[in-house]
Amino acid sequence: MNKPILEVCAGSLASALAAQASGAYRVELCDNLYEGGTTPSIGTIELARMKLSIRLHVIIRPRGGDFLYSDLEYVIIKRDVERCRISRVDGVVIGFLKDDGRIDVARTKEIVEFARPMSVTFHRAFDMARDPFEALEDLKLTGVDRILTSGQKNQATDGSELIARLITQSEGKVVIMPGGGLNEHNISEFAKSVKAAEYHATLRRTVESGMIFRRPDVFMGGLTAIPEFSILETDPDRVRAMVGALK
Repeated sequence: MNKPILEVCAGSLASALAAQASGAYRVELCDNLYEGGTTPSIGTIELARMKLSIRLHVIIRPRGGDFLYSDLEYVIIKRDVERCRISRVDGVVIGFLKDDGRIDVARTKEIVEFARPMSVTFHRAFDMARDPFEALEDLKLTGVDRILTSGQKNQATDGSELIARLITQSEGKVVIMPGGGLNEHNISEFAKSVKAAEYHATLRRTVESGMIFRRPDVFMGGLTAIPEFSILETDPDRVRAMVGALK
């Protein structure tokens, strides 16, 4: 078996560059990680492609919330996929569910075909599907290259048993990529238990704002839980440590 690879979820261009500098194999570029990740701006995507020599995947998700998209949202998704292909992005990350919790096979298959030659990952919408084994079989029919999953738990370490079963069921036809709460401290034991070929992690640190004047009573998102004067960026030391732990 080849050495497992690490994909780093990067919420900015700065984070993507930090991931590259510290040994990540691939970046998943996102925006709005407080909502679980949405599509980054075309400026961010284009500059990331210019600056990164490692593989670049981009999440295509027009909003937070569920994965049941309107017809207009689906048009947005197709346009964003097209822009990624034009920008020579290596892969896109998508996810579609039906209202009954099943995989939307028709839309997923259409986007997979539309996205080629880019790689296609089905993201953690999989973890919201009603039956993970049925969902995997449905996704085999769509041609997706990999599935990002925490084993239908908030933390992949809690879903390790299901992840291992999914890897067996995949029969090598789809890469099962664990992610969600994985880090430099727990990856060694987790990797021994599931034996995946690819892993996904965020590995961030808090970076304080340079603002001297700080108004304490106004929050742009209206939520006090989201800080106004600090951001989370990829921590290169944590990435190096996790890459080392996977060797």
